[in-house]
Amino acid sequence: MSVQESTFHGFANPVDPSPAELRAWAYQPDSVPLASMPPDWDLLVAGDQLVATLFELAMDPACPARRFALHCLYIYAADGIRTNFRAHPKRRFRKLVEQAERAGDELMRNWAHNGRVLLARPELFVYHDWCEGGLVRENRRIG
Repeated sequence: MSVQESTFHGFANPVDPSPAELRAWAYQPDSVPLASMPPDWDLLVAGDQLVATLFELAMDPACPARRFALHCLYIYAADGIRTNFRAHPKRRFRKLVEQAERAGDELMRNWAHNGRVLLARPELFVYHDWCEGGLVRENRRIG
């Protein structure tokens, strides 16, 4: 049985979901609405522990929560770059960008492009775009 076919019954701890829980929720996001999550849940899950899962979900055009996962990747990128990679490893970020450039669709290639531009020009950071979903909603390239 695939994740998409199983029933998701909620998070054991929504503040610290496991990759499997996040993946199961992403294919049934109506089972636990975002509005019922803790405040700033996107900021809580956009870390190293879940970034590979978020990336996998954002790469899947069939994932119902794809835009949420992409939004979290924007937060992850901005957090790493703005902290000079004290928050997240630069190497991991670069690998994700390269993979998105190689195998991603337009949404993911735009994320990779925007990440590279912000890396080169951190002054282009705008909180609304990177942390409140502006770049995901508009699907635009910066720089």
